[in-house]
Amino acid sequence: MMLIITDIPSANLTPSDSEYVFIENDREITPCRGCFKCWIKTPGQCPIDDGFGNTGKLLSKCGSLIIVSKLTYGSFSPFVKNVLDRAISYVHPYFRIINNEMHHRLRYGNKLSCSAYFYTDNNGDLPDEAEKNTACRLVNANCKNFGATVNNIIFLDSRERLQGLSLS
Repeated sequence: MMLIITDIPSANLTPSDSEYVFIENDREITPCRGCFKCWIKTPGQCPIDDGFGNTGKLLSKCGSLIIVSKLTYGSFSPFVKNVLDRAISYVHPYFRIINNEMHHRLRYGNKLSCSAYFYTDNNGDLPDEAEKNTACRLVNANCKNFGATVNNIIFLDSRERLQGLSLS
């Protein structure tokens, strides 16, 4: 299964048997409260009932995560960041050491790959190298926490450039 998270409200992405799509404005998302219930009381399932509580479980069933986001100060847009925060139930509250860094233990055994597509609204200008480097470090860190491999990190000068682009 492929999981797509995008902040483009009019994204021409329709779920099929092999995909699930979170689209901004599709429904209201409640930010993670940090209650840890998804770790302790309802492992793998967020107790907030807003349609995003199953994000961690969806990640556990997918082989590919596609993130499409406006580049916001070298990071994801607020919507995409909220969805990823709500996916914390994908990992255990316990830690492991990877290359002398502390990371959460994985809850599930699936092999996950990730591609991130960042767009800007900078009148056709790409972001500067510092902002791109920050975004690349963020995607790589998130993928390391999710036990995922990074396929692509693509920067586009407008959201219109996404049309006709093969997301993989």
